[in-house]
Amino acid sequence: MADMKEVLLRATAEAGKIIQFYFNGTFKINNKGSVNNLVTEVDKLSEDRIIEIIRENFPDHSIISEEVGELLKPSDYQWIIDPIDGTVNFAHGIPICCVSIALKYKDDLMLGAVYNPMMNELFFAEKGEGATLNGIPISVSTKTDFKQACLVTGFPYKWPESKEHPIKVFERFIMEGLPIRRLGSAAIDLCWVACGRFDGFWEYNLSSWDVAAGYLIVQEAGGVITNFEGSPYNVFERETLATNGHIHEAMLEAINRRSA
Repeated sequence: MADMKEVLLRATAEAGKIIQFYFNGTFKINNKGSVNNLVTEVDKLSEDRIIEIIRENFPDHSIISEEVGELLKPSDYQWIIDPIDGTVNFAHGIPICCVSIALKYKDDLMLGAVYNPMMNELFFAEKGEGATLNGIPISVSTKTDFKQACLVTGFPYKWPESKEHPIKVFERFIMEGLPIRRLGSAAIDLCWVACGRFDGFWEYNLSSWDVAAGYLIVQEAGGVITNFEGSPYNVFERETLATNGHIHEAMLEAINRRSA
């Protein structure tokens, strides 16, 4: 696992250098399926470098990455990559974006790293070993009063088929008088729950590359992550709720409370 950790951190750092080099620079921007679902040439440059580093060291491992999709091999190891999480932010010069890489062995996430080079923040977790921010151990908040929680969420480009429209759910939290932020990067949202900046996060229609590394970081920081039914979560689900644990039931109740 030490060799894999070294490769993961190297790939994260190299991709971060690419993102930082092009930030606020000139690059090509296209869209994927909808006008605001953006992809830039920097996404591809970052992704290519990450995959190159992984392939140099572990050519038989499988890869899932946002832009190239699945590169499957007959291996129990799978790398899950988002070369830039928060591409819309990146494309508009907003410094809330990151590279996110996780390593899964069979059904277990083993390693995860999320790096925002513009803020020089590297979140990292190894299964059973806790989570860190720039090498310093982190933990979720200790806040127990849901009425005092600070929350973060995001909205999908395509509304999911769900029991109730996501805006209705958002409205419930707003009506509680809670401060709610929308940063535009699910990976960073999860990491900021892990380090106690936020007390809870929920979002619909995320993909595995959005959440895999952040999921492990939240878990290793002492947080709780489930689907909207409160059942154990996996990175291929489409409903994500992550909290400090203390406010989890209150958030589940608000998400599932049907409007009159």
